[in-house]
Parts: sequence; C-alpha cells; structure tokens
Amino acid sequence: MSHDHDDRPGLTAAQAEAALNPPPGRVGGDLVTETLQGLGAATVFGVSGRPAPGLSGALRRSALAYVELGAENNAAFAADAYGRITGEVAVLLLTAGPGALAALPALQEAAAASAPVLAVCAQVPAAGLGGRRHGHPHELRDQQASFREVVKSVHPVRTASQIPSAIADAWESALTAPHGPVWVEIPEDVLRAETLLPPVSALDATPRELYPRPELTLVAADLLARAVRPAIIAGGGVVRADATGKLRALAERIAAPVATTYGGKGAFPWEHPLSLRSWPGDPRVTELLEAADVLLVVGSGLGALSSGGHTFAPRGRIVQIEADAGKLEANHPALGIHSDAREALDALLDAVDPREDATAADRVRTALETAPVPVTGQEQGPTAGQEQGPTAGQEHGPADDQGPGPDARVLAAVRAALPDTAPSFWDLTPLTTLAWSAFDARRPNTTHSAQGAGGPGYALPSATGAAFADPTTPVLAVTGEDDAPHTAAELTTARRYGLPVTWLLVDGDGSDASGVQDGGPDAVRPDLVALAESLGVPALRSTPASLATDLTTALRAPGPSVIVLRAR
Repeated sequence: MSHDHDDRPGLTAAQAEAALNPPPGRVGGDLVTETLQGLGAATVFGVSGRPAPGLSGALRRSALAYVELGAENNAAFAADAYGRITGEVAVLLLTAGPGALAALPALQEAAAASAPVLAVCAQVPAAGLGGRRHGHPHELRDQQASFREVVKSVHPVRTASQIPSAIADAWESALTAPHGPVWVEIPEDVLRAETLLPPVSALDATPRELYPRPELTLVAADLLARAVRPAIIAGGGVVRADATGKLRALAERIAAPVATTYGGKGAFPWEHPLSLRSWPGDPRVTELLEAADVLLVVGSGLGALSSGGHTFAPRGRIVQIEADAGKLEANHPALGIHSDAREALDALLDAVDPREDATAADRVRTALETAPVPVTGQEQGPTAGQEQGPTAGQEHGPADDQGPGPDARVLAAVRAALPDTAPSFWDLTPLTTLAWSAFDARRPNTTHSAQGAGGPGYALPSATGAAFADPTTPVLAVTGEDDAPHTAAELTTARRYGLPVTWLLVDGDGSDASGVQDGGPDAVRPDLVALAESLGVPALRSTPASLATDLTTALRAPGPSVIVLRAR
C-alpha cells in the first residue's frame, strides 16, 4: 500500500549523522533533556544543587535553564505559577523518596488549579522495584501510589528507550483539557547509565481538543434563548481556556448577569453592567443566581469555596460546562457538557438566538447594593507620579459611620499600586479573604491564591516562578507575618536571579482567616526587615497611610524587595 503524502517528520542531515553516530558520553539523563527541548521546554525548576541523579551533567550539556529553589515544595509552587502564567508545560525535577514527597502539597495545589506541571522524578534502581526491598536510599514501597491520586496521570519508565515516549505522553496529558500536573518516574540507574541511543529529534505531543457534543449544545442554546431570568457563573476554567472574550459575547447576547468564582477572577469585566463581580458573597447576589430559571455554570464544579460551603441552592435548570468529567453534576443535577470552556462557549455563540432583557442591568445594580464594595484603588491611592497615600474607601459591606477597616484600606492601597498587568500571589490571610470578593482583577490570570490545598508558603515561591515566566513585569506576593518563615529562604532565590518580586508581609493581628488566635501575644516573630537586608534585599516598614506609595516604588524598582506592614 503506497501513500501519496506522509506527514511524518524527517531528519536534517546533521540529525541523521547524529542518529547513525551518537555523540559519546551521553546517559539516560540526556534523553530526558533532549526530549524536553524537543517538546519546547526552555526552563526547568528544581532544588539548589540537587537535580535527580544523571541529570546534572545532562543539564549542563543542554540549552535548558535550570532554576534552583531552596526546597522541593517551593520549586513545585514556582513551576505551578510558571505554568499558570505561560499556559505552557512547566517542568519540575525531583529526587526520589523524601524529595518527591515534599512536593506533594504543591502538586495538589496544581491539580486543584489545573496547572500544567510535568514532574520528572527519580526512582530507586530498577532492581529495587516490584516489591523487593533492597534498602536503597530513599526507597519507598510504591512511590507511584503516593502521587497517583494527586496528579492527573502517571508515566513510569523502566528502560532508556521508554524515556522519550513517556515524557511526550505526559506532556500531552498535561496540556489536554483539563490541564493538570503529571508524573514521570525514572530509575536512577537508567538516568545514570550510558546510552547509545541516538539524540531525540522528532516528537509529537499535540494535546487533544475537547469539543462539546452537538446535541447537548443544541439543548443548552434552546434553554438559554427561552429563559426568562438566565444567569451565568464563571469559574477558573474560563480563564485557563482563554475564553473570557467568548464569555462576554455570550452574556451580552442573552442579557445574562455574570458572577465569577474566586478562582475565576478576571473572567468577566468587573465594571460591566452585567457583572455581579466575585461570588459567593452577598445574599442578594446569591438570591439572583438561585432564582435564575436557567443557570449556566462554566469552568467550575461549584465546590465548597465556590458555593458558600455547599449552601448554594439554585432552583432552576442548570447547564454545566466543565473539562473535568469528575466535576460534572458532582454537586448539582445539570445538563452536563464535558468540554473545554472555549470550545463550548464558541459552539453556544453559533447556536443561541439573541435574547432581549432591558431589566437585566437593573437587577444586577439592585443585587450589588449590599454586596462587598469593590476595591479598585481609584480615588483611594496614588496614580503614577503621585506621592500621597490612599484616602479612605468604603468598608466591606454596607457603609456605616465608622469608615473603612484596616483591611479595606490596605487592599485599596494594593490595588492603587499594582499595575493591571502585574500578577499577584496570595497566601491565606484575612486580607486575602477580603480580596477574593472585593479585589478588582482587571486582567484575567493575574490574581492567584492557594485555594486547592490551602497550605502556607504558597505566595513567595509562586511569585518567583511567575517572574521567570515574564521577567519584565513586576510580581507581588502577599503573606501574613506569622507564615513568612515558611518560605523566607526563597528571598535568596529572588536575590540571586535579580527577580522583580515584591513581598508584602501583612500583620494579621495574630489571627488566621477564620479568626482563630495564632501564637498569642508572646509569639516570636523574626525581624523580617533585618532578615531581608542581611540577604541584600531592600526592605522597609510601612503603614496603611504610606503603603500605596511604598508599594508603587518597590514594584517599579528592579530586583526583589520586602515591605512589612503593620496594619495598626
């Protein structure tokens, strides 16, 4: 049987020569780096001085930039942020056993946020696998089992010839909707052993498209067109799918109010007449959504954080678009459409008839009357070139005679100083919980917090990864003072690479987000200004009145900086 056309990639003359006469001194680790480069990777993350065995020399021989952080979990957070910001696969290199296990919390966060992280992890020598216990360093009975329920897919390697295919399969899995972290495991002896295999050249790891079923699109379009009170909830899947423009077009076509979940910040313009802003929150916004006769949920599973602790009780028909099949109808009966948000919204735009509703914007304004007042920074802090601090904004909730609380003033100062294009990363603090509902994310994919695993120490290493994704844009990390010691060591990373990361440390008054006292009045707090200065990082103490000016200056300066804020 002959073929008139063959799409298989060929080899250049140089590649053919290298294939027939492989260069000497290559090991299994070179197959890893060659495969990653062939797939398009340029940057990989790992721990300072300790890449997986067999990879140190391979990294030196490659064109890959190896970014070294102080701990495995921090390296995984950095890779997560790199993947979120670029939309590309972020590569993480881990050692076997304890090094791998230390990265589990960050990989859980990546899974919750659908961040495309490819973890390449060493394993004990192949002779120690299969249940045999030879007492190798870092030996676990079943290392894969520790990750199988966290990552999206697991790709074990047992011989050098399996390396390119396993990594390519993992790469494809990470980028196929829903995006997510994936796991490649390679025995140390395979990574270290010399190989005569030719250099890796042609690879195909094109992600699979996830389209909606046409009959379901037809039913959804008919429901939305005939609805009397439609409404939309947009989650993080809209942002990850780069579908914000299509969401806006659909909302305007059917005159549907739009609320975004905390993870969906930026999915819909904050000041749009149909915008219900961040939700869950005020009871009137909740009532508007619950009363919708057709509720379109896009890119969200309506989990605990996105439904007021599972108290949300919609009374109408639900249409749910979700790339993760496990989230379809997981919390509410719905017309479940298993699809990438962009593809499904595009199909709906082609199928749905326009709908007129002159009252939709009025219902949105009424619902927002008692909702959390947005913190925009406008008329509350300095614009470019101004030196005065922010004036008082409004308190979170209905206005009263007492003026703004300290968190509202601080958040207004942050919004005033932060450029619209600058990403920000937030550890869980009282300021963060206010930001979830009241912070105006003017661009999609710029506001991130640890909503999945929720552990401390997320913000600074994540900001570090984001700075590597775009070194020309300043990045903000927000952490409570009590949690700062978890990741303060990563200031050395920001200093070593000269990254434009500003770390804002806020005084949480000794309480976590739930108001539980943390540490008490005798809690020992390090002098974080002195610590930063000892590392050569500029640092200062700020107040709510001067924060906007201090932050503006820090964000404009090259390299890292630290601001310690005492809210009272």
